[in-house]
Amino acid sequence: MHPFRSHTCAALRKEDVGETVRLSGWVHRKRDHGGLLFVDLRDHYGITQIVSEEGEDAFSALDRLRVESVVTVTGKVVARSAETVNEDLPTGEVEVQAEQVAVQSSAAELPMPVFGDAEYPEDIRLKHRYLDLRREKMHANMMLRSNVIASIRRRMIEQGFTEFQTPILTASSPEGARDYLVPSRVHPGKFYALPQAPQMFKQLLMVAGFDRYFQIAPCFRDEDARADRSPGEFYQLDFEMSFVTQDDVFNAIEPVLEGIFNEFSDKKVTPAPFPRIPFAEAMLKYGSDKPDLRNPIEISDVTSHFEGSGFGLFAKLVSSGNVVRAVPAPKAGEKSRKFFDDMNEWARGEGYAGLGYINIKDGVPGGPIAKNHGEEKTAKLIEELGLGENDGVFFAAGKESEAAKLAGAARTRVGEQLDLITDEEFKFCWIVDFPMYEKDEDTGEVIFSHNPFSMPQGEMEALETKDPLDILAWQYDIVCNGVELSSGAIRNHRPDIMYKAFEIAGYSKEDVDRDFAGMIGAFQYGAPPHGGSAPGVDRIVMLLADEPNIREVVLFPMNQRAEDLMMNAPSPVSERQLKELHLKLNLPKPKVAPKAGEKLVEER
Repeated sequence: MHPFRSHTCAALRKEDVGETVRLSGWVHRKRDHGGLLFVDLRDHYGITQIVSEEGEDAFSALDRLRVESVVTVTGKVVARSAETVNEDLPTGEVEVQAEQVAVQSSAAELPMPVFGDAEYPEDIRLKHRYLDLRREKMHANMMLRSNVIASIRRRMIEQGFTEFQTPILTASSPEGARDYLVPSRVHPGKFYALPQAPQMFKQLLMVAGFDRYFQIAPCFRDEDARADRSPGEFYQLDFEMSFVTQDDVFNAIEPVLEGIFNEFSDKKVTPAPFPRIPFAEAMLKYGSDKPDLRNPIEISDVTSHFEGSGFGLFAKLVSSGNVVRAVPAPKAGEKSRKFFDDMNEWARGEGYAGLGYINIKDGVPGGPIAKNHGEEKTAKLIEELGLGENDGVFFAAGKESEAAKLAGAARTRVGEQLDLITDEEFKFCWIVDFPMYEKDEDTGEVIFSHNPFSMPQGEMEALETKDPLDILAWQYDIVCNGVELSSGAIRNHRPDIMYKAFEIAGYSKEDVDRDFAGMIGAFQYGAPPHGGSAPGVDRIVMLLADEPNIREVVLFPMNQRAEDLMMNAPSPVSERQLKELHLKLNLPKPKVAPKAGEKLVEER
């Protein structure tokens, strides 16, 4: 017999009764029933119940062990009586009578238990992640992640994509988020950067003629943590295709995403082709470029209704070029006034002036806006919005961007408060036709709005003849349940169009040649039309696992301060290491604790 196991802890069944077996695993749980000891033995695959009677050698060995100790148990498989069968376990019809117990490793007192579903502070969980990962839910999440990635690879290869690995040490880019920099020992004063994405390399693969590339790519960005974004690093399904239109890219990735979500979830999934929503329409109807389509509420522009309105505040705003957006609240009229007042307070808590509203009860509109707007105008507004006799509606007014943002946030909150958002669907959509440029709010200058390497719709003619703010780009985002899975684009593969596009955003030809030397140089030698995207693996798994925080689907995540509490990273390095890298530290001055009544100050 094998020295550690003849079976896994998930393998034994009723037909194995009478057989002598050997199992190895962790002591998951112990129960002493007055001289009869029951031990749940757990390994990667499952759990088997071990039983031992007082007086037997195995009993004393098991009895003195703490939970999470690692043991090897040899014994005979016996059937459980009908009343003790555990139908929740695949092995629940049998147990193993322990005859020999070999202790492989004794566990110390645990900083957090593995058995059970109790919640523990994140710092404890991350510091002892190896224990956290033993918990059933976390173990299942990581297996889900592994299986999702395996399925993605299979589906991409079946579609004719080839997997390549792109460099991890590369050059810093002036675009995008902050880079993680790596000092070079052999080139003093110079630095590599960890890739924020394999963007340039995958485009160069198209120039090199490989046609259909993909990679489960690690990406590194020095950004703050969010619930749907890990600090430091993340993984994405990076892919690129040659000689394709936007439709070809969508047709390639939609079956992969639809298939993944159908394979690993019982929820209803949007069938391909996914809906396509122009950016301008998304901002108007949903107040967001990543709308959650499970929410049935649609925002409307009602600015014209308040021109010359008796509701002076909105009339004044509209006359000065602002807009008014309406957010319907179905059946909200059946609620008390507190619901409307709470929404107004919520908006103020978010930093806005507040939310106006009309509250309709049994067909009678109420609230300050209805009272002052005028009976006829209010009736016309209600009719146009299609409101029922016990509905409500909220209003966001201000500059177009601010009103859209508030209306979008209010749409989400109303949907949540009124239980309008189903949890039984994965609703996908594409957001398309992003503007190529926008105005910097601080400087008034024209800047790129999304991705500087996208092909403008209309190509060179559009760049030469249109107002830059009217130019659309072949850019697109894939969104699921309000979560942006990725951005993508048909790329600008023409040097002449790229120089012109960057010139409009304030870059000279010399800037482009210097900052994007590898790409622009390659394009001089014949580049095919190409495009792609990069859905985030972490976010896909987060949605499938129904986890609100991305750290629940990452094996060894950092905390919100980008610290690895388990490995104590980032950590100081020695003077010898700094000397090898030709570096000296210029650290911020330490803070001096204030005396009573004084402000915190820096040492001088």
